Amino acid sequence: MSSEKYAQSFTFPSGVKVKNRFMMAPMTTKMSFYDGVITSDELRYYYIRSKEAGAIITAAANVSDNGKGWEGELGVSNDLHIPGLAQLASAIQINGTKAILQLYHGGRMTHSSILRGERPVAPSAVKAERPTAEEPRALEEEEIYQIIEDFKAGTIRAIQAGFDGVEIHGANTYLIQQFFSPHSNRRDDIWGGSVENRYRFIDLLVDGIIETVKEEAEEPFLIGYRFSPEEYETPGIRFNETLYLMDQLASKELDYLHMSLGKYNQVSRLEDYQEKSMQEYVYETIDGRVPFVSVGDIRDSKDAKEAIKSSDFLALGRVMLADPHWVGKVLNNKDKWIRQTVSEEEREELVLTNGVWGFMKNMMSDRLK
Repeated sequence: MSSEKYAQSFTFPSGVKVKNRFMMAPMTTKMSFYDGVITSDELRYYYIRSKEAGAIITAAANVSDNGKGWEGELGVSNDLHIPGLAQLASAIQINGTKAILQLYHGGRMTHSSILRGERPVAPSAVKAERPTAEEPRALEEEEIYQIIEDFKAGTIRAIQAGFDGVEIHGANTYLIQQFFSPHSNRRDDIWGGSVENRYRFIDLLVDGIIETVKEEAEEPFLIGYRFSPEEYETPGIRFNETLYLMDQLASKELDYLHMSLGKYNQVSRLEDYQEKSMQEYVYETIDGRVPFVSVGDIRDSKDAKEAIKSSDFLALGRVMLADPHWVGKVLNNKDKWIRQTVSEEEREELVLTNGVWGFMKNMMSDRLK
């Protein structure tokens, strides 16, 4: 068994203990029923990737009915989801792997066809820069507070279903990020304008979930937060604003901060931040106040050793789609046995349907054919 840092156990600030520093990253599956109830295929997909990793983070589960982003999306917006979520938590928790439910609202990154005719909502009535985008409706203030309540209710359902924690999905241009972004948030009230005002929604949301866990959880229950460090739109989130966000969140009672990136050693687009990777800058800004999870194109033990130098945990995406036993092979120094490609014939065995197969084909064609 490896003696590397990534093989070591760890106890989060909440008291949740994991057996190693590997997490399966959240990836869109599109396997759930139309109403957000989990399917047997989805349960099997998670089950075969459990056992070895320290924790598995589920695909995004929408906390509000108007937050659904795509068909086949997992739901946590209603009590009817709890029985299936309980099955999901149990399927993941084999051999001590921790189960983390990702909580999310799609905001403007959805479509009226997904919402059955209802118009998408966002901080402001500004379309996303993508071909099929619709102009969303700007949220009223009471609706903003209601969405915070929806996240808190989703957290309670995750606790009732037996999960070990939740991850707040503040990345990938969805609603939480939309509040922080000057592209999607053009409000002139307390929720928009300055970076401090654009942070307000995140501030209240995170505090609300922390208090909910304190009130409702009888066992240690962790809270993570995922973020994207930069946006390509103009105006958009720039890396210096993300470092401000990290400084704020690192002072809260969170268990980890999790960056969403395609490559763990990716460099910022800002000229002032190109001497090191964004991961290294974030790690320095956090300065040990909260555990940090890196992600992005970690293919083997060599990548893992490099990425863990400036992080506390490693999140794994496509490698765990291709090889559910990737973690075990790396921990036992058996890199040469890692499955590198997936054929059409192997899809069923690996439960690679719908979203995850599209993810592999479209984003990872250099590795998985």
